[in-house]
Amino acid sequence: MRFNFFSRNRAPTTVNHEGAPAFTLTPQVELYAAVATAALSDLFYEKADTRLQRLRELVAKNEPLFVAQLAVYARESLHLRSVPLVLCVELARLHRGDSLLSRLVARVVQRPDEITELLAYYAQANGRGGTKILNRVSKQLQKGLALSFNRFDGYQLAKYDRAGAVRLRDALFVVHPKARDAAQQALFDQLVRGELPTPYTWETELSAVGQQAFASEAERQAAVRTTWETLIASGKLGYMALLRNLRNILEANVSAAAMERVCDTLADRFAVARSKQLPFRFLAAYREVKAVQSGLVAGVLAALETAIAHSAVNLRGFGPDTRVVVACDVSSSMQQPISARSKVLLYDVSLMLGMLLQSRCQHVTTGMFGNTWKRISLPRGPVLRNVEEFYRREGEVGYSTNGYLVVRDLRERREVVDKVMIFTDVQLWNSTGDGGTLAQEWAEYRRTVAPGARLYLFDLAGHGTAPLEVRPETGVALIAGWSDKVFDVLQALDNGGSALTEIEKIEL
Repeated sequence: MRFNFFSRNRAPTTVNHEGAPAFTLTPQVELYAAVATAALSDLFYEKADTRLQRLRELVAKNEPLFVAQLAVYARESLHLRSVPLVLCVELARLHRGDSLLSRLVARVVQRPDEITELLAYYAQANGRGGTKILNRVSKQLQKGLALSFNRFDGYQLAKYDRAGAVRLRDALFVVHPKARDAAQQALFDQLVRGELPTPYTWETELSAVGQQAFASEAERQAAVRTTWETLIASGKLGYMALLRNLRNILEANVSAAAMERVCDTLADRFAVARSKQLPFRFLAAYREVKAVQSGLVAGVLAALETAIAHSAVNLRGFGPDTRVVVACDVSSSMQQPISARSKVLLYDVSLMLGMLLQSRCQHVTTGMFGNTWKRISLPRGPVLRNVEEFYRREGEVGYSTNGYLVVRDLRERREVVDKVMIFTDVQLWNSTGDGGTLAQEWAEYRRTVAPGARLYLFDLAGHGTAPLEVRPETGVALIAGWSDKVFDVLQALDNGGSALTEIEKIEL
């Protein structure tokens, strides 16, 4: 199925959050963009509750199969956790009559705590406090959760049996999974009685050290150092845990041999592939490590550069015959954390994805825009270092959103390029008062300079509008998300598909 992104009306159909002319998206594309960029926390232009309500309304406007495919895509390709659960619950409220929901839930729920998170949202979405509403959970939802329960072992159940509005014990009573054998029934019985053995995790090991009494601060520090070294040597410290604790490990003054093992793990291409980390996680770790005063920091920074290079190894770039422009939005609205618990900004995601793409292209112009558009020449290769260079210089262009200047610059130079990639929250507007718009500049550029050029809007916020028509006839495409998987869409677009082609391939 192919989706026509917009109506045939070539005039703007709405305005964006800045009051600038904009075009509405179809329900399919708007839901895709909202889901791919959903942290379910407050954004510059949209509060979390508003985004959640818009998601619910969009689910009701779309076909159930598309909603289910999108939920799987968000979980398996974009590695998002909460928003696929929201889609499952909203689908349960609207869809009946077949096994689509149970198959979806069984596929989306990949950790035990996602069972409890799903049920907690189910109770909230159905307008009741506590867990009373869980006595009337959708049968297909129950069936899907039962299948999920059967996949988890004792270690997983114990690790994710956490305090919350819904506990795993509550979920067990609601779902009533049939144990696959006597050993699993024994685990379920232990879960009910609260007798699951405490799992061996880095959290429990460090917590045990924290509860001990020491004669001196030096003894405490020695115990923490030994614990980290033991965890590193055990090989049981997961990749994400390692990435998030690099600063703690360095500040614990672990041995050079232990840090060498950490760096080897970070830079291992198989470990990187298995970890499925979003690109900005490497950037967050890079910044934390740079702040540490240690002679071992340089090796860790190098390992992180190697890791991000491995993560992008399958990223489809472009050869010397394809002329590419990569433009990053550094406006005020992009200076917003992607979630309440993160230090990573939408601006960081823009730079990260932009530099990943730059690293895979052989004929590429890179730059950033705010009040003005500025080209910045950087070496191809060191992705994280290049992001930091952009970050250091972002004040040089100001903080408006004059994205049209990227294309005006090309037109005035009479410079022919094949692809213009703009990483932005798509809330473009003109602060100069000269009346120029991206739609006008793009139409004129294609008419007078490069008729075959393509413009790709990488939507990092999913607010539901675009600054120009997104149709094959206009040479414009919209792609949404924070993962390097967004680049998979480029091949589909070049082959005549849409941004939804990868989603439509999913079988349930």
